[in-house]
Amino acid sequence: MSDNIKSRIKPNGPPLKWAGGKRWLLPHLKPLWALQSGRRLVEPFCGGLSVTLGLMPARAVLNDINSHLINFYRCLQEGLVVEEQLYNEEVFYYESRKRFNSLVRKGLADSKEAAVLFYYLNRTGYNGLCRFNRKGEFNVPFGRYKKIKYCYDFLPYRDLLKNWSFLTEDFTRIDTDNSDFIYADPPYDVEFTAYSREGFAWEDQVRLVEWLDRHSGPVALSNQATGRILDLYTEFGYSIQFLEAPRKISCTGDRTPAREVLAAKGFLVQA
Repeated sequence: MSDNIKSRIKPNGPPLKWAGGKRWLLPHLKPLWALQSGRRLVEPFCGGLSVTLGLMPARAVLNDINSHLINFYRCLQEGLVVEEQLYNEEVFYYESRKRFNSLVRKGLADSKEAAVLFYYLNRTGYNGLCRFNRKGEFNVPFGRYKKIKYCYDFLPYRDLLKNWSFLTEDFTRIDTDNSDFIYADPPYDVEFTAYSREGFAWEDQVRLVEWLDRHSGPVALSNQATGRILDLYTEFGYSIQFLEAPRKISCTGDRTPAREVLAAKGFLVQA
């Protein structure tokens, strides 16, 4: 039997496990944000919210193409309380995954039930991965953790997120203002692109930089430091900072730091 101690989450960190989370990047982003903190923060790829919760803007527009993720955040805004018992058990996991995918097929993916199941699958699935097949079905296997402390009371997030807007759009459809601070953390330039059903190809990396180039306000951009990413960002006038990122999730067990880049443009003072 799993650890089923009920807990009330403290909103000082992300509510989900998220591959590629950027909490480690905050010491490098905070000096940039400190000069711009009166602005609205816009994140086209908000992911696990580690950056937004770390910077704590008064206003934010947070977008992600993963509609299940955005549904979860909107439920947090409404005051999410999990009323059913959650179990770190293989049979229960696969039954819950089947139930979640059934809601998706029935067009009920924007429900509270779907949000609770998404949280459970995120906490219990292998390595905290979020992966979908071509039918849009969640297909991450059981994680086999020895113990999981599930959260049942997310009410502390309700007031914290109340002035933040959540969207699920292609990034080009986000309504931005030139006074906005944009931080973009797209899916990295790597072979794996199944973060969402639609994926994220090289053409999307180029589209993103072209879209950001039309923004005259401050922009920060992170990615894996591949040769073509460096060429692309340099071509569009970004200053480049190389960083060693911790690799916390790997199917091979490799924890070697990854070489990443933080690119910035439109700041009066660079970090």
